[in-house]
Amino acid sequence: MRVNMLRLPSGYNSSQNSYKKAILLTLTLALTTLIILHYVYDNVSTHQNISSPLYRSKPLVSPDDTIRTKSMKGCNLFKGEWVPYPKGPYYTNESSCALEETQNCLKFGRPDTEFLKWRWRPDECELPLFDAAEFLEIVRGKSMAFVGDSLARNQVQSLGCLLSSVAQSVEKSYEDNPRSKRWFYHDFDFTLAHLSTTHLVEAKGIDATSDSPVELHLDEVDKAWSTQVHDFDCVIISGGHWFSRPLMYREKNEVVGCSMCRTENITDLTRYYGFRKAFRAAFRNLLDSKNFKGTIILRTITPPHFEPQEWHGRGNCVRTKPYTKEELKLDWEIMMYYLVQVEEFLAAKLEGKKRGLVFKLLDVTEAMRPRADGHPNHFGQPPEMRSTTFSDCLRWCLPGPIDLWNELLLQVMKTKGDGRNWSI
Repeated sequence: MRVNMLRLPSGYNSSQNSYKKAILLTLTLALTTLIILHYVYDNVSTHQNISSPLYRSKPLVSPDDTIRTKSMKGCNLFKGEWVPYPKGPYYTNESSCALEETQNCLKFGRPDTEFLKWRWRPDECELPLFDAAEFLEIVRGKSMAFVGDSLARNQVQSLGCLLSSVAQSVEKSYEDNPRSKRWFYHDFDFTLAHLSTTHLVEAKGIDATSDSPVELHLDEVDKAWSTQVHDFDCVIISGGHWFSRPLMYREKNEVVGCSMCRTENITDLTRYYGFRKAFRAAFRNLLDSKNFKGTIILRTITPPHFEPQEWHGRGNCVRTKPYTKEELKLDWEIMMYYLVQVEEFLAAKLEGKKRGLVFKLLDVTEAMRPRADGHPNHFGQPPEMRSTTFSDCLRWCLPGPIDLWNELLLQVMKTKGDGRNWSI
């Protein structure tokens, strides 16, 4: 029997090492993915009956993160679907709250409003409407800090607008970090803050318009938030999309690798290496703090929705309705970010129990996957600026789908958990 040998590409002998490296990298990434999936399934779902919402039937929440009230006993609020809701949003773009213009979609002429008329419905119960008075009573005399990038700020502004029907706040800035903000609700002695950070760890050379690698010191937590956070009663940590840009990694001030740096003699460790290290360092900062005695909440990553349509050569997000289940596609990058986040969260939560710290999960990844209609696109800018700015398919319109995050946050705060903090 004659066997035809595989014909190798011309020049193979001179580039064997390149082929071997490519094959090795592919196998390594595949193995890493399998290990992560196995870990999450083995260490989470086997004793909590849960798994990733991106490809399995139930999302990553633990029993004490599951919403359990008299009206919603045993209901998982993070798994469900969007249904039409003609009554629309809680507030308008003209409400008395701090709306950033780049998320004020209706101000600059977005013609459709159907994106405002959907409501998240969990599979096993009804999500209660947001009750601003109830929220403010729970946080009376306390403080809450959102630690993260512009999406964290997006959520803070949504919360401020939701609370504006009951109380108004006074805005204050941090003198040493003008990007971070505080809002004080005098009638409730409640402080709300956004502590701005792009990568959670120290980052140098940040330039949103440049492709040059940002230098990350993975063993040094960003002082812009870490020096301010320890006196807060509740800290909500988030992050992710800044790690999709070129990065140079340092530990103990020595270069240990990079992501998308394309530099000779420096190993590409992928974006997930730095992402994991950053969340580990952020949780470690709170775990090791002698002063911090509050609640730690992880808000999971949400997907951008850049469509293939072009608008002046840039990505676009032109949808006016959520994706149907049949239209949804698996985003492997978001899935990997999500798995890394939750794995680090579970490890920190396990250690935090020894200190009596409360960890809770605000899992918004699955709910936001269909909401490609909820981004500003190019309606976050005046018409005369649209030819010089990128479409925004990452952040969310206000009002808009992001208000769900704070509806869920209120319910997460009400969970009994270990019966200590933030329960009613």
